[in-house]
Amino acid sequence: MIRLIGRRIFFALLTLLLVSLIVFISVEALPGDMATAYLGRDATPESLAVLREEFGLNAPAYQRYFSWLGGIVQGDFGDSLVRDKPVSEIIGNRLRNTMVLAITASLVGIPLAIFLGVFTALTRDRWPDIVVSTISIFGMTLPEFVTGTILVYVFAIRLKWFQGVATMPSDAPIDAEFFNIIALPVATLTLVMVAHILRLVRTSMIDVMISDYVQMARLKGVPARQIVFRHALPNAMLPTINIVALTIAWLLGGVIIIEQVFNFPGIGNLMINGISDRDLALVQAIAIILAAFYVGINLLADLMSLVLNPRLRTARGH
Repeated sequence: MIRLIGRRIFFALLTLLLVSLIVFISVEALPGDMATAYLGRDATPESLAVLREEFGLNAPAYQRYFSWLGGIVQGDFGDSLVRDKPVSEIIGNRLRNTMVLAITASLVGIPLAIFLGVFTALTRDRWPDIVVSTISIFGMTLPEFVTGTILVYVFAIRLKWFQGVATMPSDAPIDAEFFNIIALPVATLTLVMVAHILRLVRTSMIDVMISDYVQMARLKGVPARQIVFRHALPNAMLPTINIVALTIAWLLGGVIIIEQVFNFPGIGNLMINGISDRDLALVQAIAIILAAFYVGINLLADLMSLVLNPRLRTARGH
């Protein structure tokens, strides 16, 4: 077991190392460099040379890569030339806002998706199942920005229940007003998340409910509630763990679109602005942070599968 966990952690770290190399090479392949982006087209060769010397841009690429990677390991993402601040200082509050947005959507969406998945499985082919499944299909097919625009029109413009566009600063305190502002972004992310997860939970639950051991439990007179929650649901959740993890990881990418739609001061919005401003150090840092969350969440899901499913441990052990 320990060997399997160690192997998974090793491959996760290797993946992050490869991602860091790809990010660095991609930024290096862009025309110009940070000095050119900072000083603009009218920069003189002398000023470019001074700035490149000051920030070590004249060093070979491999030296700059290992220097950048070493800084990341120590929590130092370098400095933003465009904003004249340390990147970690720029990202701090933005990352907090995005994490609050993603965590809130997960805390609402995952339990709701599991409940609806079980509910539709138990009412298979009846009108509750048909209604919920139809709505979930629309949730899966509509792009996030379309869903967000519809929610803004209905709940912000027509009903005036929530704000349609976030007007708060990035360092706004997390209070009741904060959650009122993120209500529509959270609702958008939740709808998409629920649509994907409940379909898989429904399918897994149906497969488990028609299995032999569940049928045997029914013949023995085991109460229906005990069959569903003690026997069927834990087994139905095993195949969905990785999908739930992938969906949560998708949130970190999906928030980039959502934050643009709602003008939310999160890390996704900051990344778009960094690309527009050619703030390469900032873009590199955000890409690595998003990749680390993605790999970490999938690693956690894989480890949970190993712990909860002894057959998987045995199969991988061989």
